[in-house]
Amino acid sequence: MSFSKHSYIVPDEMIGQRVDKALAELCEGHSRSTIQSWIKKGLVMLDDEAPKQKDKVYGGEHLEVHVPEIRQGEWEAQDLPIDIVFEDDHMMVINKPAGWVVHPGAGNPDGTLLNALLFYFPESRQLARAGIVHRLDKDTSGLMVVAKTEVARLGLTSQLVDHSLHREYLALTNGRIISGNTVDEPIARDKHDRRKMGINMMGKEAVTHYRVDSRYRNHTLLRVQLETGRTHQIRVHMNHIGFSLVGDPVYGRRLAISGDCHPQLEEQLRAFKRQALHATRIEYVHPVLGEHQSWERPMPQDMQALVEACDVDNH
Repeated sequence: MSFSKHSYIVPDEMIGQRVDKALAELCEGHSRSTIQSWIKKGLVMLDDEAPKQKDKVYGGEHLEVHVPEIRQGEWEAQDLPIDIVFEDDHMMVINKPAGWVVHPGAGNPDGTLLNALLFYFPESRQLARAGIVHRLDKDTSGLMVVAKTEVARLGLTSQLVDHSLHREYLALTNGRIISGNTVDEPIARDKHDRRKMGINMMGKEAVTHYRVDSRYRNHTLLRVQLETGRTHQIRVHMNHIGFSLVGDPVYGRRLAISGDCHPQLEEQLRAFKRQALHATRIEYVHPVLGEHQSWERPMPQDMQALVEACDVDNH
């Protein structure tokens, strides 16, 4: 079995937490039970010593994890519901719900979109990543394209590379944004916290365009278009300009409720535990037929309720 090494510096706000709980928060996408199994197998080192899962952390320690990698042939086909927006012999457009991991990994060996695709279309096992050409974060909802043939996969990948596959997102931010703009700042992995990305002049080019859809008292609903597709790009760029996404557990600020906040909005804000981000529209040239196609899906119910509460708070 092969392994990938991940390193973290324990932040001060985790002082007193058990090492398994702290690592479950740092190592995004991996369950606490999986973390505990890694600790038992000696795959976790805390300041160069193998910890027990009940050991406490005190901030500033160096955590190193050797994550087992799952090979393509080991992926399991699972009968899971897929919300298919469009399908033909060559490709699919799907609407991914929030909370669904796209690709298996240590901590998420199954129950992912890829596992569902293998059951729905077994021939996808012959394709790299079962035909998945781009991802959405676990807690981001919305539209994705999936290839069913190698020709389609190469064609869609090419459009991603040359930025001709257009994606538009709806994002609810903290704070009132006056007008649209572009963020052109390179992004790289945070060297102190492997679960995070950050602005880094040595990073990869990242360009995000945004415009105001609706403005509320203390929040703004944006329409965001990506020119590049870096990990956590919208979340990092919006946080960089001072308008983090509502509910973002990694880049967002602590929940702040104004004294005159409408009770309906307060309830929604306290209940919303993911980043308020939805891939609402996707546009591309069909990789085989050559036809221009575009698809759009509204925000899921939880995000829609949050936006409606912002509107109530406006009045």
